[in-house]
Amino acid sequence: MTAVPSSWIEHRRASDRERVGWLREEGDGWVAVDLLGRDVTGVVSLDQAEGTLDELGLGYLAERYEIVLDEGRVEPVRIVEVTPDRIILKTEDWGAIDAPVERHELSWPAPPALRLRRP
Repeated sequence: MTAVPSSWIEHRRASDRERVGWLREEGDGWVAVDLLGRDVTGVVSLDQAEGTLDELGLGYLAERYEIVLDEGRVEPVRIVEVTPDRIILKTEDWGAIDAPVERHELSWPAPPALRLRRP
């Protein structure tokens, strides 16, 4: 588990004060980091980094993801919870209320094994 570096600046949307990521100073600019701990910009101006996080919002957390498990199997998942301490996933249930669901707990930031599911 990795903690959010103390040098990162939390960024919240002005409209509802919801945390949408962090800003990391790098050289003469800033890098926007999403809630999964992934860089979403290169080095840009502070205004651009903040604007990117505002535009990105939280919707990407509801997207369909997949995780590559240790044995190489790829499993479709949904994100249930994201904190700077952990990421909780559940296996895709395809909307069925009686589908068996398995949970996976990942360390933060999200590992490369968690990726958007390709159509």
